[in-house]
Amino acid sequence: MSAEIKIDGIAIAPEVMSIIVSRAVEEVEGVASVGVRDLATNLVSMFSAKSTTPALPPIEAEVVDDTLHLTVRVSVFFGYPFKKLAETIRAAVVKVVDAQVGIPVSSVDVCIDGLVFPKE
Repeated sequence: MSAEIKIDGIAIAPEVMSIIVSRAVEEVEGVASVGVRDLATNLVSMFSAKSTTPALPPIEAEVVDDTLHLTVRVSVFFGYPFKKLAETIRAAVVKVVDAQVGIPVSSVDVCIDGLVFPKE
């Protein structure tokens, strides 16, 4: 999300939308984090001379036909069924955007970019 999200006479900074959506998604049981927060990957990219591809933003928003289309990138805990988790994330996003922003959401794509295994 680089430009303002403009719809129905208001403009919302991408960072604001990201905060609103991230907080709701992080409360969903089974979500480890919004975006990928892999310490090993971060350390390798910090200390490596190799260029790494930049990570995609954890929340992306696009206005299509006066409705909001969102993409949410998450890391999830192992053992939670992906399809059910994605449905719960979608419902949480639609609910928070409706309550906080009041803009209709046409779709929420959930991208599972990381898997966290419990420590044994």
